[in-house]
Amino acid sequence: MKRIKYAVVALAALFATSCSDFLDTTPHDAISPSTTWKSAEDVNKFLTGAYAGWASSNSIFYLDAASDIAYNNFPWEGWRPIGNGTWTASSTGASFYGYSLISRCNNVVNNIDRAKIADKAVYNNLLGQALAIRAYAYARMNFWYGGVPILDDFFPNSEAAKVPRNTEAEVWEHFDKDIDRAIMLLPNTPAESGRIAKGAALAIKMRYALYRGNWQQAAETAKAIMDLKQYELDKDYAAPFTMAGNKSKEIIAAEEHDEVQNELTILGQLYNNGDGGWSSIVPTQNLVDLYLMKDGLPKEESRLYDKTHPFANRDPRMAKTILYPGCDYWNGVYNTLDKQLDGKDNPDFPTKAANSSKTALTWAKYLYPKSQYADIWSTSASVVVFRYAEVLLSRAEALNELSGPSEEVYALIDQLRTRAGMPTVDRAKYATKDALREVIRRERTVELAGEGLRRADIVRWKDASGKMVAETVLNGNLTRITGTVDMKGANPETRATIAEERDVIEDRSFKPEYRYWPIPQSAIDRNPKLKQNPGY
Repeated sequence: MKRIKYAVVALAALFATSCSDFLDTTPHDAISPSTTWKSAEDVNKFLTGAYAGWASSNSIFYLDAASDIAYNNFPWEGWRPIGNGTWTASSTGASFYGYSLISRCNNVVNNIDRAKIADKAVYNNLLGQALAIRAYAYARMNFWYGGVPILDDFFPNSEAAKVPRNTEAEVWEHFDKDIDRAIMLLPNTPAESGRIAKGAALAIKMRYALYRGNWQQAAETAKAIMDLKQYELDKDYAAPFTMAGNKSKEIIAAEEHDEVQNELTILGQLYNNGDGGWSSIVPTQNLVDLYLMKDGLPKEESRLYDKTHPFANRDPRMAKTILYPGCDYWNGVYNTLDKQLDGKDNPDFPTKAANSSKTALTWAKYLYPKSQYADIWSTSASVVVFRYAEVLLSRAEALNELSGPSEEVYALIDQLRTRAGMPTVDRAKYATKDALREVIRRERTVELAGEGLRRADIVRWKDASGKMVAETVLNGNLTRITGTVDMKGANPETRATIAEERDVIEDRSFKPEYRYWPIPQSAIDRNPKLKQNPGY
């Protein structure tokens, strides 16, 4: 595995020294003269370069900060302006627009035949991986920007590469061809750890079928993944996000890292100030309030809910996703509410330092236990891109949208709830398509919290009036709880006593035109034929 990761670093360096603004907007084979395409090994080296950041693992963490369930502490990182509606075409830091990854895939797709690979299985596997990654890159750009140039061919110069945007439908057609071909070519089992195989390609197709509202295709593709019999829910909800569980059978695809030369550094940005972190991305109280109570009811309906102890009696997934005031932590009790502890300033009090969590909450996913990392700023943690829970949720949503409640839909959700230690879905209470839709949406949010899928969900989901859900949940004040923590309390869930008052963190705004992101002004400056999205 280290051999693959070191090769990623070497190829990434090669691309970095060879790429210009031109290369970031058009495929180019200047770095791959025909003399290098002699064998499958040569092809694999260039394919390895395409795996360098193929899933943009940092953005997986940041994307939820562009939604109601997380907050980005620093505006210069680029994601807070998306979350609060102040983003412009000239904003920097957050972007999926670019062609470096697509160019690397094109390099393999357009040159693999030069290698004259005799082993058909090897040829198919290498080509299938390149097509799958290219499809993923196009789908991600197309979903967020709504139609981008399709650039698969060699352009002799920068002027020739200045082409207008293709339509969204044209890009989806291109995606469908690439991903279907990849699925056909790829084997069930990856040739090497960290590589894409059939299950991952199917997961790419499934996710974007769901995002496009192609319910039949989403349901069928999810079923195809299930029928592979390769994946299953881990017994422990938290396991896939730990070092010990990074080979869990729940994981379909992950972006792997090596702490020597390809380390994952973003975890340091997630820890709170007292742990030497930045609190760059933190969960919000909005997310806490979406977790059902242990009796299976929302807090508004449950006798178990106590507003002075809002963390008590929640779905157990909450404590495995969020470090909340009063919970047990590696150095004792987690306290972000009291300004002073034992007569000293509390480093994790929200206004104590720039790096303190401004929501008084921190992610537990990936971060707990802290002892699994020798250095939180240099880890070999894998970042989950697709896991089996998403497959179950996607099939449940698609089937319900197609034909309403069925025993299969209930059973799919029940698998997740049973694993979590929660009651199964009340069939009598949630007997209509509309009622079950809300159950599925809430279940998807809490199950996949912190995994970068919420923003896409709230812009694709509509309410009864036809408005995007984002128009409701991303308008208004974002607030944090206040109160105090009993450091000697026996029950972690009730150590924190929460006051009525809340502090305002920021005001957020979402308009319908924010469904699509602005084409970066820098890209338009290089290619004036690109037309900007409305509202920017």
